[in-house]
Amino acid sequence: MPSRIKPAQRLSVAAPPDTPILLWDRDCNFCHKWIARWRRATGDRVEYATSAEGGGRFPEIPAESFARSVQLVETDGGVSEGAEAVFRALAHAPGCGAPLWMWSHIPGGRSVAEVCYRFVARRRKLFSTITQALWGADVTPPGYDTASRVFVRVLAATYLIAFASLLVQVQGLAGSRGILPLAPFLEAVRDRFGAAAYTLCPTVFWLGAGDGALNLVCGAGAALAAILMLTSFAPALTLLILWALYLSVTTATRTFLGFQWDNLLLEAGFIAIFLGPLRLRPWRREGAPAAKGAVRLLQWLLFRLMFTSGVVKLAAHTPAWRDLTAMDVHYETQPLPTWTAWYMHQLPHICQAASEIVMLVIELGAPLMIFAPRRLRHGGAAALIALQIVILATGNYAFFNILSIALCLLLLDDTVWPARWRRAPAEPAQRVQEVWPSKSRRLLIPFGLLLFLLGTIEMTDRMRIDLPWPSPLRAVQDKIEPFRSVNSYGLFADMTTFRHEIIVQGSNDGMTWLDYEFRWKPGDPGRRPLFVAPHQPRLDWQMWFAALGTYQRNPWFAVFLRRLLEGSPDVVALLERNPFPDAPPRQIRAVLYDYHFTDFAGRSKEHFWWRREYLGPYSPTISAGPPQMKAQE
Repeated sequence: MPSRIKPAQRLSVAAPPDTPILLWDRDCNFCHKWIARWRRATGDRVEYATSAEGGGRFPEIPAESFARSVQLVETDGGVSEGAEAVFRALAHAPGCGAPLWMWSHIPGGRSVAEVCYRFVARRRKLFSTITQALWGADVTPPGYDTASRVFVRVLAATYLIAFASLLVQVQGLAGSRGILPLAPFLEAVRDRFGAAAYTLCPTVFWLGAGDGALNLVCGAGAALAAILMLTSFAPALTLLILWALYLSVTTATRTFLGFQWDNLLLEAGFIAIFLGPLRLRPWRREGAPAAKGAVRLLQWLLFRLMFTSGVVKLAAHTPAWRDLTAMDVHYETQPLPTWTAWYMHQLPHICQAASEIVMLVIELGAPLMIFAPRRLRHGGAAALIALQIVILATGNYAFFNILSIALCLLLLDDTVWPARWRRAPAEPAQRVQEVWPSKSRRLLIPFGLLLFLLGTIEMTDRMRIDLPWPSPLRAVQDKIEPFRSVNSYGLFADMTTFRHEIIVQGSNDGMTWLDYEFRWKPGDPGRRPLFVAPHQPRLDWQMWFAALGTYQRNPWFAVFLRRLLEGSPDVVALLERNPFPDAPPRQIRAVLYDYHFTDFAGRSKEHFWWRREYLGPYSPTISAGPPQMKAQE
């Protein structure tokens, strides 16, 4: 590319080099740092030397020129300097020709570039200090090989948690005697949509949807995840299988696996398939690199996750976030509070408002540092990780915090990790060849660009930014939606300011009602809120959502009550206490209470963590007999 663009003013040398050579002032510390970065990018395609080392080879170049700017001598004998020399040298690096093209083709590009170059060159000591502050002693392009290896292991651990957590409850959720049986659902979808059903509901359970298949898929997913976590064996193939299996169970359990972190695991897991080399033990050999495109896509995913979460809070319909009152009720109204949340709830409003401001600053500011120089990027990663640790310490959000921290690790380049964790880096020319075969790369580059664009569309849609995206992109977006691997995010957009709890009760005579106790959600006011993460009790979580609406808007809830009335052992096993251990009751009902945390005085006096007020029936009473809802008398 450089040879096709003629220099603005061309000085020629009599003895041109075999390889382009960039000459620079050896006394310039600022130049020394950036030359090291450019050398890493261009490899052996460009030679670098100080004016003292190589200047004597080209007597045509005046000595004072080296003190003024860098000089590039090309194989045709042409000499360029300043910004042009830098752009021409970098154009020899793969994928770095854009600056030279803009310098040559954009009106005014040459003048602006040279003015900027001279401005920096005259203040090299100042910019050397700025470089030190932003990048540190080393400004070479960062490598993420160590971070990628650690990320894959943490991702595998997340898959292990997700599959193991689901294994102990999948029969009650989607088994033949569960709340939402899988087999009838798939049959109904196939009857209605025909062959299109297989893409509308992508799942391996089309091969068999029995109870054994549910246990097999969850067990196999946990086992494969454990193997990957411990051995890093065949990561690309294993991650592909794990993604397919988790997509299958999310399709199978429908309502109960519809959370943002389920989608986040599928999207991160899908991109991670392309992260490492196509080998059985890719990271045993020294220098095995991570695919730079996959790293960038995962960093972009983290940006979308965190930045969108901050934007949607400020743009929410409810004013709680803008009024700085959201944290006054957050700890009390979150789906599954912890005992630490009780103590956080007691803090005065000024502390709650201050913590909300800090959180919004992190969610809106730290993601911007993902694309900043090294030290700012590391600072952004530290802020995001600190936020996740605080959330982890005060709430039960399944594996979300672990997965978010794993994505943050991909902001920490190889300079951060202990030396014993690192491996000798591959040469620049080798790194591209080792990740994926050249024919595959030709397909992966546009594929990666498509994922980037689709993710951007999801983000702008979530932030209510109406952009005229091409209709083919929208069509692709619709087609891939069932695969849940390019998603929109935005946590706690609308803050819930109240806490209603559904209490399920049974009776044999219609007079005496006994409570079913759930394992983790609030029920008995005297029971201390518990930690359960990273396990996610899916039914307990869904009860929180059901309490925000009516039973008519939650059709699964009537089935749940029916299963209790039938005494389904798989559904009863999801609960902490069954007040009818010998035989199911004759009647089932659900009532609604308003819950609030007690304060220090109330807790000391009554030893209760909660105070509650009866609001009325949540659903009609169901009686034993035909499966219809009978009005409560």
